Amino acid sequence: MKVLVIGSGGREHALCYKLSKSSRVSKIYCAPGNGGTLQVAENVNINPKDTDLLLDFALSKSIDLTIVGPEDPLVNGIVDRFNENGLKIFGPEKKSAVLEGSKIISKEFMEKYNIPTGKYRVFKDVNDAINFLDEISYPIVVKADGLCAGKGVIICKNKDEGIKAIEKIMIDKKFGSSGEQIIIEEFLEGEETSLLCFVSQNNIFPMESARDYKKIFEGDKGPNTGGVGCFSPNPIMTYKLKKEIENTILKNIKIGLKNEGMNFKGILFIGLMLTKKGPQVLEFNVRFGDPETEVVLPRLESDILDILEKTMDGSLKSEDLKWTNKECITVVITSEGYPEEYKKGKEINGLENLDKDIIVFHNGTKVEDGKLVTNGGRVMSITCLGNTLEEAKKTVYRNIDKIKFDGMCYRKDIGIIENNI
Repeated sequence: MKVLVIGSGGREHALCYKLSKSSRVSKIYCAPGNGGTLQVAENVNINPKDTDLLLDFALSKSIDLTIVGPEDPLVNGIVDRFNENGLKIFGPEKKSAVLEGSKIISKEFMEKYNIPTGKYRVFKDVNDAINFLDEISYPIVVKADGLCAGKGVIICKNKDEGIKAIEKIMIDKKFGSSGEQIIIEEFLEGEETSLLCFVSQNNIFPMESARDYKKIFEGDKGPNTGGVGCFSPNPIMTYKLKKEIENTILKNIKIGLKNEGMNFKGILFIGLMLTKKGPQVLEFNVRFGDPETEVVLPRLESDILDILEKTMDGSLKSEDLKWTNKECITVVITSEGYPEEYKKGKEINGLENLDKDIIVFHNGTKVEDGKLVTNGGRVMSITCLGNTLEEAKKTVYRNIDKIKFDGMCYRKDIGIIENNI
């Protein structure tokens, strides 16, 4: 089969890497790809948001299956377009993708179907939002309504920070039209965990759990990022907790999908906060998470192509998903300045010296004049499977010391488990 993967990050590299292990895959294209996807796929210089060009390419190359990595194409309806042209594509249709495309619609969905989540208020007017800051206790969370590449969520410890966050989103237009409306939400305390699920015609099949690190600095300090480290499984996700999540969250999501007339086929990423009151939903994403994909997919022993096809045709069963007992960790190396301004084009050295059990998923790299250089805020996800998390963690950090580029940054506390509940 010929497969097209849309996207350019570590998530897409992980998908290409896993697809390359399938005996059924004869050719992988990645649009636009990065310096790492070149190792297992042919990069195609097409912007993931350019649905027309992607459609033309898929038709001209007789692509058997397209897999959508990032959220923008899904929210913009790429799945609908491909389906209309008789092409198989993995991901939810536009009607379902709105669960990520609008945080307001997502929260209304949770509220309507009794899915536990933080209390919130929606604002269209800047002054109304600022006046509301006198009525609440802190900390709070201010969120832009639309897509912001994982950066549209601001935690505020006091009123001054709340005002700055509101003005940044609604007046300064930091996130463009995504900030025309905002949510002010209660801050949930506890331990964050990520649950990726295959959704096959509204039936939900959880993958192995993962723990993501959003903050740029050690000790979970500094601004939010797209994610700078992750490990799987998350030990806090016990059998008892899994059953609680199934009964209070997953069953209600399934009811909501059906009642809203959605025929969800693809990935549902559920961001959870495990609070003293029980698990509560922080957000929905409608695609593979990043960096969660880089630790979950290496643990999947099943043929990824078989799983994707069964998800699409409605035949997926829980027993189809087979996982290794090994644990996996990834540490994301970033460019200095990320998640704010950073420089690109820094030459990367040392990858040839890494241990053979290290997997390097490229997030933001490209090959320029025969050299591998940085091309993003998140540069590479250094990944390892081990018999224990501690074993894998030691291997990853030992190997990170061998990698060099100007302005290279990374957190040194990924994999340290804390129970905040």
